[in-house]
Amino acid sequence: MAGVILKDITKRFGEVEVVSSLSLEVKDGEMLVLVGPSGCGKSTTLRLIAGLEEPTEGEIWIGERRVNSLPSKDRDIAMVFQSYALYPHMTVYDNIAFGLKVRKLTKGEIARRVRQAAEMLGIADKLKAKPKELSGGQRQRVAVGRAIVRQPKVFLFDEPLSNLDAQLRVRMRAELQSLHQSLGTTAIYVTHDQVEAMTLGQRVAVLKSGRLQQVDVPRRLYDAPANVFVATFIGSPPMNLLRGTLSAESDRLWVKGVGFSFIVPEGKGGIASTRSGEIIVGVRSEHLQLAQPGGSEASSIFALVKIVEHLGAEQVVYGDVGGIEIVARLDPDFSIETGQVLHLSAQIDKLFFFDAESGMSL
Repeated sequence: MAGVILKDITKRFGEVEVVSSLSLEVKDGEMLVLVGPSGCGKSTTLRLIAGLEEPTEGEIWIGERRVNSLPSKDRDIAMVFQSYALYPHMTVYDNIAFGLKVRKLTKGEIARRVRQAAEMLGIADKLKAKPKELSGGQRQRVAVGRAIVRQPKVFLFDEPLSNLDAQLRVRMRAELQSLHQSLGTTAIYVTHDQVEAMTLGQRVAVLKSGRLQQVDVPRRLYDAPANVFVATFIGSPPMNLLRGTLSAESDRLWVKGVGFSFIVPEGKGGIASTRSGEIIVGVRSEHLQLAQPGGSEASSIFALVKIVEHLGAEQVVYGDVGGIEIVARLDPDFSIETGQVLHLSAQIDKLFFFDAESGMSL
């Protein structure tokens, strides 16, 4: 096994810079997920590590070797693509074994590795079948099996579950997680799905426009986002953001705007140094609740109800606060109708504060 280190990696296609000064260390045996919207540079980064693209600037290290000039076949990596890329005329056995035959391993060693991988992936009874006889999930298992038998130093996954239906994706996520725990091999996984990223990654790196925004364990990304982009990208539904003005009243700081007001909790005094006086307050949908009559006025939001979704265990309410949409996940027992004005409160200790100019966390 081996770790992967990217040192100030930049990749340009002509005048277009798709990866910008990216520095990242993937620990030996770690599953790290690269996540971000389409066009953020995550798949290009994976291709750079794989040797399918050359970096314009910077260094790539796999284990103790600088691999910038090393051909892909010599990097000791295995890649699983979004498309299964199986040979339709070959059996499952021959698809999995193909790379080993190219490397001229003995028939006995090939058979042992293929059988071991097939049993691990639950497709041992499909080894004589052709790809057209398999389900989508089984085909993806074959593609993963083809990578496993290589016994590489690093696994690279490029959105391998994108072609599967929602229910199968959930099951395959669990299987990939279990597989990684069994193998203990370094793995880098690319996805645009933040739920996939949070459930699979031991750490998650968030990219935007080719630049690294934050890398951390999933819980920290959720609880302590570095900026507005991470705050809204991680979490479903996205974090609610309200832009207001900072003011001091009765020896306390407040953020107020059209339809809302929040007291700034103790310990957040550094917020007073914000340059413009404007500030963005973030609150997640699960941290909003109906305000209690005569309750604390430390947080107050008045939202015009636009849509109510009844989901059984909860109701998701979409409202308008001064022209800004907010989402609240509320107890299903309350009767809420479109057109009414809800008085909501937020858990003060769960509020996030961001600089209105830079978008950085305060």
